[in-house]
Amino acid sequence: MRIAVAGGTGTVGREIVAAARARGHETVVIARSTGVDLRTGSGLAAALDGADAVIDASSVGTMSAEESTEFFRAASTTLLAEAARAGIAHALLLSIVGIDRNPHGYYAGKVAQEEVWDRSAVPATIVRATQFHEFAGQVAGQARLGPIQLAPHARTQPVAAAEVAAHLVGLVEAPAAGRATDIAGPREEDLADMIRAWVRHQGRRGPVVAVNLPGAQMRGMRAGTALPGPDALRLGPSFADWLAERR
Repeated sequence: MRIAVAGGTGTVGREIVAAARARGHETVVIARSTGVDLRTGSGLAAALDGADAVIDASSVGTMSAEESTEFFRAASTTLLAEAARAGIAHALLLSIVGIDRNPHGYYAGKVAQEEVWDRSAVPATIVRATQFHEFAGQVAGQARLGPIQLAPHARTQPVAAAEVAAHLVGLVEAPAAGRATDIAGPREEDLADMIRAWVRHQGRRGPVVAVNLPGAQMRGMRAGTALPGPDALRLGPSFADWLAERR
């Protein structure tokens, strides 16, 4: 199978490409660095030529609801229109658990993205996952004030990006299923604790200060809106075990 991966250079996108290749599939990476622009569609037709399926793990670096919504609405509209023209048999979207309960900030764009996908004529599957274990390091890198590491509180049940990637490749090998079962990690964590553990794992001994960040999205995450329901598929390892494997 030839699988095109939108966002194939990102945190989970790289894992999807690796998982697909490990299962014997040919992959095409859709990213600006490979000459494809999802917003404008530049290079997209060539990338999808001959593809059997597409997995969308694209992202945008913003916490602005307006910017996130504009990106995801435009990128999804362009991707699905070109997928329809290319005769793609299965398009799969990676989304985020709880965005409908917390449609603010970055998550507002993911809600808009799902709406575009729900209207598409391309056979599709939408699967939501919780935050990745890698999320701790990403937030840590954005929340430093000189020697002080800020660690925002948030309730999450993180999952390893590699586990999500392997699951997505398995799903895209099967027929489109509409809304698939949510994916989550094995247990709930406080993001602040994850960041503290990540920082210490990196060998940094400076102060780590847990904080409550302002904004509706972070308030929602502290209230547990990003946690999975009881029917979600739990995939290991735990954050502590995942981190230990990286020593």
